[in-house]
Amino acid sequence: MFRIKKIRTFAPCMDQNTQIKILLSQPKEIVITSHRNPDGDALGSSLALAAYLRKHLHNVSIVLPSEYPYNFGWMKGVDDIIIYDDDPSIAHRKIKQANVIFALDYNALDRVDKMGQHITLSDADKIMIDHHIDPEPFVDYMISDTRASSTCELVYDFIVDQGGHADIDEEIAEYLYAGILTDTGRFRHNTSEKLFRIVADLKHIGLDDLRVYDAINNSQYEKHIRLLGHCLNNRFEFIPEYHAGLIYLTKEDYKKFNIKRGDTEGIVNFPMIMKDVRLSAFITEQPTIVKISLRSKGDLSVQELARKYFNGGGHKNASGGYSHESLEKTIKKFKEALPLTLK
Repeated sequence: MFRIKKIRTFAPCMDQNTQIKILLSQPKEIVITSHRNPDGDALGSSLALAAYLRKHLHNVSIVLPSEYPYNFGWMKGVDDIIIYDDDPSIAHRKIKQANVIFALDYNALDRVDKMGQHITLSDADKIMIDHHIDPEPFVDYMISDTRASSTCELVYDFIVDQGGHADIDEEIAEYLYAGILTDTGRFRHNTSEKLFRIVADLKHIGLDDLRVYDAINNSQYEKHIRLLGHCLNNRFEFIPEYHAGLIYLTKEDYKKFNIKRGDTEGIVNFPMIMKDVRLSAFITEQPTIVKISLRSKGDLSVQELARKYFNGGGHKNASGGYSHESLEKTIKKFKEALPLTLK
């Protein structure tokens, strides 16, 4: 579903793209924001948009609520990102000084935690670019398309619609590809003919796709291999009657393997390589909540399961949520929801 919401209007006959083009026609103080626990799509879309806007002489800062995973440290400019958890006063000042604020890869202010109150109080023009369902109207301009594979796909469209295709260089192409690669699960879901045409264009521009793949996926340390082995040998359960696979981690596991942000990336996908598994869950016991990541094959949707039972949502084949109950009760709830989901 494609949604465009216009709140501020320059002229009755002027479309949103033209309004944004006029808004960005002169150099501005711009802040790009994305969600807590940023993934490849959040980082890729933010860095790509920032690089494009800087070519048009805007002063751009990227402000994120929390730190990014280690396997994205190769991205140029990632060290300049302002992390709210580390420097709340600097982050607040940047948001307060901004003329324009972009909200990338999130559709509600609770996804940016305490930053949300500063964004709400800001008089800046706010622009959302996102692909999640049910976006909240906290922005002035909304570019929301749930059919898109990723926010990086939408940022590519945004740049092209702004007349900036010639500005997409190898660096921006790498950022966009990183987000597309990770948000599609390495092109296993949320793909389309249009998406592959975009990737082909990025390749034509000079994208080294193998380098990006290698930097993201082949940069593991010894502890990650041992953690994966522990998950598959000791924390994996196959539920054959519902064609489901489950992996879970306890607080003790986090201590034993010294698990940090990003260390568990991709583990949810491993049960999916089984022929008889159509749905996979990865449930982890966090300090204050229990998180659940869900994946599915084909027409089986996990979106409603995440929304109805785990306060979450996402996409048809890739969703997630959380629970305030214990790990044991959360696993029990997941198993009880399986027959309803499959029906």
